[in-house]
Amino acid sequence: MKIWNKALLTLVAACHIGVANANVVEMDKVAIIVNDGVVLQSDIDNALKTLAINAQKSGQSLPAKDVLIGQVEEKLILETIQQQEAERIGVRVDDTRLNAAIEDIAKSNNQSVEQLIASLTVEGITYPEFREQIRKEIAASEARNTLVRRRVNILPAEVDNLAEVLANETNATVQYKIGHIQLRVNDGEDKTKVQQQANELVERLKQGEDFETLAYTYSKGPKALQGGDWGWMRKEEMPTIFADQIKLQNKGSIIGPFSSGVGYHILKIEDVKGLETVAVTEVNARHILIKPTVILSDEGVQNQLNEIIRQVKAGEATFGELAQQYSQDPGSAAQNGELGYQTSDLYVPEFKHQVDTLPVGQISAPFKTVHGWHIVEVLDRREVDRTDSAMKNKAYRILFNRKFNEEVSAWLQEIRAGAYVELVKDQQNDN
Repeated sequence: MKIWNKALLTLVAACHIGVANANVVEMDKVAIIVNDGVVLQSDIDNALKTLAINAQKSGQSLPAKDVLIGQVEEKLILETIQQQEAERIGVRVDDTRLNAAIEDIAKSNNQSVEQLIASLTVEGITYPEFREQIRKEIAASEARNTLVRRRVNILPAEVDNLAEVLANETNATVQYKIGHIQLRVNDGEDKTKVQQQANELVERLKQGEDFETLAYTYSKGPKALQGGDWGWMRKEEMPTIFADQIKLQNKGSIIGPFSSGVGYHILKIEDVKGLETVAVTEVNARHILIKPTVILSDEGVQNQLNEIIRQVKAGEATFGELAQQYSQDPGSAAQNGELGYQTSDLYVPEFKHQVDTLPVGQISAPFKTVHGWHIVEVLDRREVDRTDSAMKNKAYRILFNRKFNEEVSAWLQEIRAGAYVELVKDQQNDN
């Protein structure tokens, strides 16, 4: 699919008509006008050819030709609008990223890139055409993801409710080895003092003191003489006050203090069986964002960021000072450019690549994302056990995917309804 300037199309057509006695050359025809771009007849013909080849390979039957053409035209219209949206928000797909995508396509077909090129040639598709189509599809996909993601709203209560459902399903097979300390509140006793003592015990446990020793010393619970050891139990076998507090915490977790009718309780997950642990890498990075304007070009932004890098390396200013002064990301600029510990999958692809690959303490060269131009420095990386929050992450992903797919459909309908579309194919064929 080609995006042409209407004036250029008119000029080409006029020149073609004005040449007398020239050999007749078959030229590609504009089939559909989409806003300020077009879908060519060759785009439709190539799509129909590809569908026919794929259907023959899979033994699948296709609908009637007129129905199939209508479906292909609508698909190409939507693709063109999405590519226009990608251009509007400044999505760029460089050759490195494109080559990686093509390698992935080849691998998914159990082919080398050379074998993929050969199979394309057999099907009548040139490799340059294929590359540009893949480039456009990546750009359209990134634009769609960026613009639709902003429309997805997930409430914390939704995540908690689904996580609880998922946790209950998982907990059916998980076993916990539980340690328990109970501090009793006697009649007439000041409950606040007992609560304070419970808080102090939790702090001592977090600092590494032995749970069994503290249980022998302070607990008034039924397992005090066993060092608070309740042994191995599934949630359904636990006292209700225990089960209500356990939400797939991992080994070593301290829970509490929490209260009941008899006093305050502290639990320790001594060990877990049947629960897959989840470890993730969190990155603490800081960045400076500068956006191009009608006055400040991409080249000008890069020069400004390179000057900032020079000043930091020369010791003339700190990264944090310059982030406060220049960064156009107000949230992080107020924190000296710091983004805090995050998993890198929260970032857009170009930014994710930088924070995943940069050595700690090194400042990147300027790079561009849909938000503008950045430099980034990785301050630290850490491995974090996320077993206790893995279920919430899973619940969030499920909810996000559901809502994202719903919003994609709504967004596509909106941009399709708001586009200028004119079918000119029949008029051209009549001439």
